[in-house]
Amino acid sequence: MNNINTGSVALTKLIEEFKLESIYTPDNLDKIKITRTEIHRPGLPLSGFFDYFDPERIQILGRVETLYLERLEPEDRYNKIRAFMEKKPVCIIIARDLSPFPEMVEMAKEFEIPFFTTSISTNSFVSSIIASLNVHLAPTITRHGVLVEVYGIGLLILGDSGIGKSETAIELIKRGHRLIADDAVEISKVSEKTLVGKAPEIIRYYMELRGIGIVDIRRIFGIGSVKESEKIQLVIKLEPWVEGKLYDRMGLENESYEILGLDVPAITIPVRPGRNLAVILEIAAMNARLKMQGYNTAEEFNKKLEEIYKA
Repeated sequence: MNNINTGSVALTKLIEEFKLESIYTPDNLDKIKITRTEIHRPGLPLSGFFDYFDPERIQILGRVETLYLERLEPEDRYNKIRAFMEKKPVCIIIARDLSPFPEMVEMAKEFEIPFFTTSISTNSFVSSIIASLNVHLAPTITRHGVLVEVYGIGLLILGDSGIGKSETAIELIKRGHRLIADDAVEISKVSEKTLVGKAPEIIRYYMELRGIGIVDIRRIFGIGSVKESEKIQLVIKLEPWVEGKLYDRMGLENESYEILGLDVPAITIPVRPGRNLAVILEIAAMNARLKMQGYNTAEEFNKKLEEIYKA
């Protein structure tokens, strides 16, 4: 459950997502996969510079590339387009509904290169498709745990089997919070600062409760009790209460938990009979929100104590 996957995304999925209009689609379109999060505006390749050119990247042509080609002599334009198309890029997209050059269309057919157009402006389309590829191709790892949304904060609950992760989550759901994943959480690094978790599709919205079995949270508690995905903003580590162990009572310790190279704020909560874990996690979520807004209760309290001792 700790293998990192980067994967690929079907080109047909992106075509559907962005409603791309076909100029030419090869017969093997269903088999074409995109594996790069980066895209390329091929101004330099169209001028003849192919150092570092990666044909696995989606190629986006905008007004700049189109105007450059328009100003070339027909023979020169043909040769430059052919040199570019011979590299067989995985896909070409023209933005702004600009008209494709006839020779480019013919060469797309010759080299079986998917060729599409979009009405979206070049910069907007580039930003949107990069964001989409970052999600589709994000490094992903699966962890054993429970992911819930509490007061808008994504809590990843970790701990040994039988410690009460699912029971705590069901109590939180009863209190109006939402389940994202139970037992297995697929975690994706969608940016250098953001982790997003979701459930594997086969177990999405289901929960296992010992003694009862599998229950459908969405059907029992309603559609508002579940959510497809959520950012992971706080890790809750549940562990059995150990007598004599010193636990953080002030909240001054800055604990973290590493996932896919990112350090996520974390707290360790000891479990023993009589503790209402759902309420404790609600407080943890609200306290995390305060910290995000720049207020640290533990530090403020500690400052007051220092002032008293100084006086």
